[in-house]
Amino acid sequence: MKVFCDIDNTICITNGNDYRNAEPIPEKINDINERYEKGDRIVYWTSRGQTSGKDWRKFTERQLKEWGCLYHELRLDKPSFDILYDDKARNL
Repeated sequence: MKVFCDIDNTICITNGNDYRNAEPIPEKINDINERYEKGDRIVYWTSRGQTSGKDWRKFTERQLKEWGCLYHELRLDKPSFDILYDDKARNL
């Protein structure tokens, strides 16, 4: 199974765009890591930098590593939106 997972306010608490002070949510990270361990393909998908144009890739990779996140791919091309309607969307 291919699992796309947002980062900010999904696996961590982030105040606005203050990524440097984001606080991980261990239970949610563990849920995603369990899916990884069971063989699911984990893709972290974030809109970090989509509005500002700043490249957050290296910082985000380091942050995910520090938090112990297991994943196969990091994508920073998620569009910025306020509401997502999708038949497969769900909250952790």
